[in-house]
Amino acid sequence: MGAMAHITIIGGHGKVALRLARLLAGRGDEVTSWVRNPDQDADVAATGATPTRADLEAMSLDDLTAALAGADAVVWAAGAGGGSAERTYSVDRDAATRAVDAAVAAGVRRFVMVSYFYAKPDHGVPPDSSFYPYAVAKSEADDAVRASGLDWVILGPSSLTDDPGTGEIETGDGVSPSSVSRDDVAAVAAQVLARPTVNRVTIDFNTGDVPIADAVG
Repeated sequence: MGAMAHITIIGGHGKVALRLARLLAGRGDEVTSWVRNPDQDADVAATGATPTRADLEAMSLDDLTAALAGADAVVWAAGAGGGSAERTYSVDRDAATRAVDAAVAAGVRRFVMVSYFYAKPDHGVPPDSSFYPYAVAKSEADDAVRASGLDWVILGPSSLTDDPGTGEIETGDGVSPSSVSRDDVAAVAAQVLARPTVNRVTIDFNTGDVPIADAVG
């Protein structure tokens, strides 16, 4: 993307999103972070990003398209955070898919989807699991990203921790899910956004021993 890219983070108060905003703003990007609750504005502003009000479930495709106008890249970092299956489908699948369509309509080429590490295309979660709605929602949203024609990257971090980041990950064929720190997830997203040649790939990863810049490259 180069310096001073305009990056919109959807779901700007999430733990990964706040870390990512700080990294992007710190390197000189212009960051707009969407949040639903005005009580979250101060946390977002403290990262160097500009908080913007956005209720993803209420926003139409036209609303989203207008709000994304002028962005160079979009990062989807939103989620229902568990709870009801209905809301999980509403946010993690339906709103995410609308955001993909809005990026296309707004002429935003770059779309980074923060997903999770699962065996693609089969998420493998049994229907009677409480995790099933999330697995289905994320799988269908990821499919929408892949079908969009955008310059997309899907990030598949394994189980998230609040441990300090190591700056090193493992990725590639044959890697099984374990864990990774949110610091390092944000660092991977920042690296991807700085490298437009990294596109139309899914990056599943854990904490590892390869520097993020090398692993993403």
